[in-house]
Amino acid sequence: MLLFLSQEAEARPRPGAAVAAVGLGPAPGMAVCGEAVGAGSLPSELVVHIFSFLAGPDRLRASAACSHWRECLFYPALWPRLRLSLRVSPAERPRLDFLMRKCGWFVRELRVQFAADNYPGGGGGGGVCEGAAAAAEGETPLCPRWLDLLRTYLELVLCVLSSVRNNRNLQKLSLFGDISILQQHGSISNTYLGKVDPDGKKIKQIQQLFEEILGNSRQLKWLSCGFMLQIVTPTSLSSLSNPIANTMEHLSLLDNHIPGNTTLITAVELERFVNLRSLALDFCDFTAEMARVLADSNHVPLHRLSLLVHKISIMHKSLENMPEDENWKALTRNSTNLRVYIMAFDIKSDDMLRILKPSIPLERIHFDSYITCVSGAVVDLISRQYDKFLTHFILMNDVIDMSGFPDLSDNRNEDPLVLLAWRCTRLSLLAVHGYTVWAHNLIAIARLRGSDLKVLEVTEESIDFDQGELADQDVDPVHNLIEQVSLGLGRPWHAVMDIELLSVFTEPTHHFYREMQSFSEGI
Repeated sequence: MLLFLSQEAEARPRPGAAVAAVGLGPAPGMAVCGEAVGAGSLPSELVVHIFSFLAGPDRLRASAACSHWRECLFYPALWPRLRLSLRVSPAERPRLDFLMRKCGWFVRELRVQFAADNYPGGGGGGGVCEGAAAAAEGETPLCPRWLDLLRTYLELVLCVLSSVRNNRNLQKLSLFGDISILQQHGSISNTYLGKVDPDGKKIKQIQQLFEEILGNSRQLKWLSCGFMLQIVTPTSLSSLSNPIANTMEHLSLLDNHIPGNTTLITAVELERFVNLRSLALDFCDFTAEMARVLADSNHVPLHRLSLLVHKISIMHKSLENMPEDENWKALTRNSTNLRVYIMAFDIKSDDMLRILKPSIPLERIHFDSYITCVSGAVVDLISRQYDKFLTHFILMNDVIDMSGFPDLSDNRNEDPLVLLAWRCTRLSLLAVHGYTVWAHNLIAIARLRGSDLKVLEVTEESIDFDQGELADQDVDPVHNLIEQVSLGLGRPWHAVMDIELLSVFTEPTHHFYREMQSFSEGI
């Protein structure tokens, strides 16, 4: 957990020691005479004022001075927001219980990430599945560690939601469930849920608590729920009163575990959110009718739109209802400052060519692939259509191919990435892994964009050299590349040695959710 609060009692220090520890010793010439003027006798208002100047860790240490200071630690004024990263582990439960019991009823901003940082695998200690008998009978083998992970996850979610169910001060609620490995296995997720929660009581309780939070809210402006494994249902938003829906400024609902072609929000429901300034949805849920609702003059201009295009959604839902170019034109007429962020995960190039309408004000795009690679035609289309808007371009590919990484410039006169750098004059971030980037093209990109390209990250294994460069015995091609790119950018540059050192390298849904948050907050 990012925030750890000790519940153990500690010995009372000598009088005045805690005050001195935070820089508030006795004034010159003032004698400290007895307990009456010690740390424990300071008024609560003064202790809270002292705490307000301290960073979180220092505040926690200072609270150990005495029981009075510890009581002051949880004054609502000191905790307007909580941002927690929770490992899905039983060890988190007692600390989370304590923290949410203290702060859940008054906190104004709550952001929680449930992080399953060590996914159980098929091999190794603790990850062995009940496989033999089940596999022999043709059943899905169940891994005990996955069962424990899911069981703990449900308990932690219940703890968080039950603590804020009656909090009417809540203004921002953001929940992210980093258990996508289960979600990506579809029927396996259902199998595990059936084992952990056979009658569905816990899932139903979680859904009811979420709806209670929405129904009890009186100040909610920001609601963000991503990949939380069935916490949001198609009826959840109906729990919001009209006054709250009318004043909501940000809404993001993402869950690739929703069965079939079910959507979490409809165009009719969206009509209540007339003050929405930023929105994040699955691309297949963002329909032409929704675009028409947002383009209506009764709706305030939309500033940020984040869309996740996921292979699972494409498999179960249709692209037939997506906005056409005229819908995007109407939307941008009402929302002149609208900017769009798209992440495409394992999407075929043919589908991307359908999705990328000319009138989308596309500022950021991220391609992530485990199966399907992006074509040079898609990159070329992006550079031609979005040259006035594009600032972030990310290409990630983990496709294992014996023939090597795909080459976007194959059979082309000009490299698509070089053309992207030439045409998109606002480009400030370019990151590439798993696609061939020729050294001379990388130098050209650095020279074209210069110091305006704030981030240029290319993994070392993605860089290739012409035979002519390798044949020149007088020049070290790697040293020359580093020198020329550094000169072009106007700062020292090196290729990224390990993919895990890439600033954009995280699990795809996690990266999308993190970027969506900062993208939406940057209005």
